[in-house]
Amino acid sequence: MAIRFEVMEKDIAGRLGRLQVGGKTVRTPALFPVVNPHLPLIPPAEMAGMGAEAIITNAYIFATSDRFREPALAEGLHRVLGFPGVIMTDSGAFQQSVYGDVEITNRETLSFQEAVGSEILVPLDIATPPQADRSTAESDLGITMDRIREAVEIVGMESLAAPVQGGRFPDLREKAGKAVAEMGFAFCPIGGVVPLMEAYRYRELVGVVLGAKRGIPPGACVHLFGAGHPSMLALAVAMGCDVFDSAAYALFAREGRYLTASGSRRIDEMTELACPCEACRGRTAGELREDPDREGLLARHNLSVTLLEMARIREAIREGTLWELVDDRCRAHPRLLDGYRTLLAHAGELESMDRVSKNRFFYRGSESCLRTEVLRHHRLIGRVPVTGKVLVTLTGKMLPGFGTVLLFKPPFGPYPPELAETFPVGQSEIPAWDRDMVAAGCAGIRAMRESHPGVSFTVLCQPEWAELLRAELPGTEVRCEPL
Repeated sequence: MAIRFEVMEKDIAGRLGRLQVGGKTVRTPALFPVVNPHLPLIPPAEMAGMGAEAIITNAYIFATSDRFREPALAEGLHRVLGFPGVIMTDSGAFQQSVYGDVEITNRETLSFQEAVGSEILVPLDIATPPQADRSTAESDLGITMDRIREAVEIVGMESLAAPVQGGRFPDLREKAGKAVAEMGFAFCPIGGVVPLMEAYRYRELVGVVLGAKRGIPPGACVHLFGAGHPSMLALAVAMGCDVFDSAAYALFAREGRYLTASGSRRIDEMTELACPCEACRGRTAGELREDPDREGLLARHNLSVTLLEMARIREAIREGTLWELVDDRCRAHPRLLDGYRTLLAHAGELESMDRVSKNRFFYRGSESCLRTEVLRHHRLIGRVPVTGKVLVTLTGKMLPGFGTVLLFKPPFGPYPPELAETFPVGQSEIPAWDRDMVAAGCAGIRAMRESHPGVSFTVLCQPEWAELLRAELPGTEVRCEPL
């Protein structure tokens, strides 16, 4: 049952794609809700009705279950779970990393996954915890790669996922990604990151994921194991992750926690339910609290919110507004903002993956100055030919004696009038100018100057910007427009 992945549209490193597993198709980015057959707060068939096109369950739980092992072997997972879409199975590696006493071999779990009709199989990789030192991470990675190679011999490559491990070390993640790329895998989960997300270590998560992405082939579907809180999904997609799995919808429900796109709240502390999903519609928070099926209702709400966020992310990629969505979500928590800023620090790397034209660019503060669209403008503006002396006018007014006149719009900087209606200048919305955006625009002037050595540049500005421009553009003549 071959796994194929097709990228339809891109925004930042996020991709709108089609994951084809046998004869089934999953729209990505996608959530694979985790299903525990012993504790199903939501029947998998109902998940399909809610919009889930794939689920993930644990082969180890099925293999050791007195209740479900034999039915799964006799009837297959689809019949036992009542789910028509794609079913992926984890190997038991997560339980092994958490509990340490899981007794199952790589061959045993793969053979069992194949026997119960799993459509995406996972070998018994080693999820190296973030606190592990480099030698441990290297050793664990070596074992994981040996098990991946063994898995190919046991079940073949067509339905096999190749986990990318390496602990907290981006270079080891890149090495692992390149290794699975050389083997030709189409589905590459990034594992061992749950502790980072649980501790809100999003800055390190960005480094780990981008390290893995440098090695993973661009045509492979990237699965971020254990990620599923709505507030961080946009950030993860912007990094280039396509598929997510999470039991958060159920775990949070059991704790009485109510998920939103910006975080979670305790249902015991809420008065109103500002959500139109079926679980919330027509109920007050008090009525939900007192409902005999409180956990089930919370789980349905939590899953609905998460699936809705996936749909919103897909639409943002179509529109080219993923940066705006990431900006929205990452301002919900200081640690998410850390992750956002870390991602922006890699904008030079992301720029090559980003689409060249979008519907709009909304300026949202200093972070917007670091976006891929701004860096691309600065990189390309030097290609504009110039003749004679060059005037860059911040005021829109012209001066005599110049062979080339360029307009200026921060945070992009200079541009010829002929590009006034093109992206990003023509489709950008900015508020009143501030120092950060004007300073960013000066980087565009410097790029122009570096691309045309020996050419004289003059900048015409309002008096309020003269001091900043002289500081940012040493050696460039700055003239002030008379008051």
